[in-house]
Amino acid sequence: MQEIEHHYDEMNIICERPAALLDTRMHYCPGCGHGVAHRILMEAVEELGIQEQTIGVAPVGCSVFAYHYMNVDMQEAAHGRATAVATGIKRCYPDKYVFTYQGDGDLAAIGTGETVHTVNRGENVLIVFINNAIYGMTGGQMAPTTLVSQKTSTTPYGREVPFMGNPLKITELLAQLPGAFYVTRQAVNTPANVRKAKKALLNGLKWQALKKGTCFVEIVSNCPTNWGMKPVESNKWLEENMLPYYPLGDMKVPSKEELENG
Repeated sequence: MQEIEHHYDEMNIICERPAALLDTRMHYCPGCGHGVAHRILMEAVEELGIQEQTIGVAPVGCSVFAYHYMNVDMQEAAHGRATAVATGIKRCYPDKYVFTYQGDGDLAAIGTGETVHTVNRGENVLIVFINNAIYGMTGGQMAPTTLVSQKTSTTPYGREVPFMGNPLKITELLAQLPGAFYVTRQAVNTPANVRKAKKALLNGLKWQALKKGTCFVEIVSNCPTNWGMKPVESNKWLEENMLPYYPLGDMKVPSKEELENG
């Protein structure tokens, strides 16, 4: 792991970078939610004191370089194979905290099979799913999560159900599987939602130690560049369009007995 260099006057610190997040300029577009998601995930790692015991798996897509920013051991996985790679890592190192960080194209399109079977088997990993309803890195094409009537570079007149099918609610699908231990959908468009998303990530990591199944945290995020909006506008569009179709909240939570008898 790399050493962190601080470049600020400690007299003016009001909010410090978590040690698990490297002091490196990110490549994400201005206003994109990936940076916030990275930060709260690494804050959770730091607060749980598991930085040296954590292994992450990066995907393809916008967050392909997640390993440049997270100061934990990281592994890159080919197209959609992150949960399969995480399965192998976890089985080799059962006492490590293993997570994947994937977008909707990587997880809900090319990685659908791996994702479904990983959760169905109840692998003891945390899956972090960033849903911005579009393929961001490759030009803003329609993704499985693109909304009906939403315009993308491959649906310039809007997504039409008869030709393109319905937006995929992957989180609702996974919550039905017996191997799912904790399934929730959160967002990072407001400070209040960021706090809730961080709590979900804390639980997803912490409960991994119980070895009772897969924890899955969807984070609804924005894509100002490919939505053709300014950052503030994109957060407003997210609230008015994405959240009605992808409502926030827990879909599967462990019982009190499951947590106490872990």
